[in-house]
Amino acid sequence: MNWKAIRRSEIGTSHQKQGIGCQDYGNYRSFDDVIVGAVADGAGSAKYSDIGSRLAVETVLKCFCDINESPERQEEIEQAFSQPLSKEEAHKVFAKIVNQVITELQKQAHEGDYSINDLACTLLVFVATPDWVAAMQIGDGFIVRRSQESEYQLLFQPDKGEFANETTFITSTNAVKNMQVEVISEKQEFICASTDGLEKVAIRLSDWKPFLPFFKPLEEYLHESVNLKEDKYLMEFLNSERLNSRTDDDKTLLLCLFDRE
Repeated sequence: MNWKAIRRSEIGTSHQKQGIGCQDYGNYRSFDDVIVGAVADGAGSAKYSDIGSRLAVETVLKCFCDINESPERQEEIEQAFSQPLSKEEAHKVFAKIVNQVITELQKQAHEGDYSINDLACTLLVFVATPDWVAAMQIGDGFIVRRSQESEYQLLFQPDKGEFANETTFITSTNAVKNMQVEVISEKQEFICASTDGLEKVAIRLSDWKPFLPFFKPLEEYLHESVNLKEDKYLMEFLNSERLNSRTDDDKTLLLCLFDRE
């Protein structure tokens, strides 16, 4: 029994036409029965948002990896993850991580001699065991999960702000205040985190329900795939003409499956 996971980011057609690189980034780390994942979407108006999104995600993962790689804290880690966090505990953990991300972004901005707002990005994070998941979201994008006891479930409504194309970024002054947090104590089967480039095709915006025909094939792909490093299927899907006809934004998928067989 273990976690199977894959992540992929592809540039949007609008960015290709403008000669702009991909501003999305996603990654994960797993240890024992715990998996940590994060995705970020760089703000289109921010000059170095591609750097910001990558630095935000890698800082999140480093926070967990540093703890995991400290031998003297192994017992503390096992105890911490043996039971679900309360929502209050999860909020404190995620707030601490967000503040660490902001610190790293500030360092990067200082070294590059530009504003921290030039690194603006959204941030979605989850930490999951086979029995529970804790997640947070700042800005838009989505996290969808499925357990043995439930169908696909959207954890948070994307933060769209008051006006079109507006959202909260981790560099916003109200980032921690607007951070959404959830803890679900059920046996986890499947988790998908994504930036907002796929919202239109993955989420039914009329009632914020996950679109079954989008997620089911992705979960089946994880079940059936023997070597996830050869992710031709996911790359072709994210670059498909059918998908690009419905979204021209950068697209990131982080898929996780707990294989109980």
